[in-house]
Amino acid sequence: MHPMLNIAIRAARKAGNHIAKSLENAEKIESSQKGTNDFVTNVDKEAEALIIDVIKSSYPDHSIVAEENGLIEGKDNEVQWIIDPLDGTTNFVKGLPHFSVSIAVRIKGKTEVACVYDPMLNELFTAQRGSGAQLNNARIRVTPIKDLQGAVLATGFPYKQKQHSESYLKILSSLFVECADFRRTGSAALDLCYVAAGRVDGFFELGLKPWDLAAGELIAREAGAIVTDFAGGTNYMTSGNIVSGSARGVKATLKHIRENGNEAILK
Repeated sequence: MHPMLNIAIRAARKAGNHIAKSLENAEKIESSQKGTNDFVTNVDKEAEALIIDVIKSSYPDHSIVAEENGLIEGKDNEVQWIIDPLDGTTNFVKGLPHFSVSIAVRIKGKTEVACVYDPMLNELFTAQRGSGAQLNNARIRVTPIKDLQGAVLATGFPYKQKQHSESYLKILSSLFVECADFRRTGSAALDLCYVAAGRVDGFFELGLKPWDLAAGELIAREAGAIVTDFAGGTNYMTSGNIVSGSARGVKATLKHIRENGNEAILK
């Protein structure tokens, strides 16, 4: 195993265990709003501090991009850890047991290792570039589909970018005629991992941040998924608009997005 993946797993488990334990004392969870429909809790911050501490004790010179702390520049800018201490904060605040810790390492702009940990189910998704993806050390593969007939797609509403709601709902409505059903679970990192594990047949969402995507997209790709932006390109880490699934599933999904999306989200 890549030594950095080892550290990422250690950090993810430590943060995940802290998050799960925090739910036992729900009255001590303090939530505040950091943006429109965007919440942060003391537990997000505590979990992030634990992750940074584990990384820094092994790799003090590496740079870190963290959801709550932003960019923490190290002496070595070629290695960047991208962390989301609690992907699914709204679920966590409401006591819905579906959220994750997401950690990825990018070296010279390429994601090399990734892990996403669901502390409530004790499920650890991992990937190393060129070595496939695993769930609790067992190999996982995306489900190949011929078309969207019978497909279950994961998605997320653009709750931070409601100016795109009309366009998004048009895409959703168009896809709904062709696919079987949707799932909206509230953690983009886990949605990508569920594509990788064949639990859903595809995933699309707009307006995400790099820390929402970095780990999950490598896990999905290493499981054989195609990952694109809404224009069918590879600019999803910048645009935040992502489509993932098997080759034919992504092609069919992109057709609906192109036909119903507005210019702003198709860039």
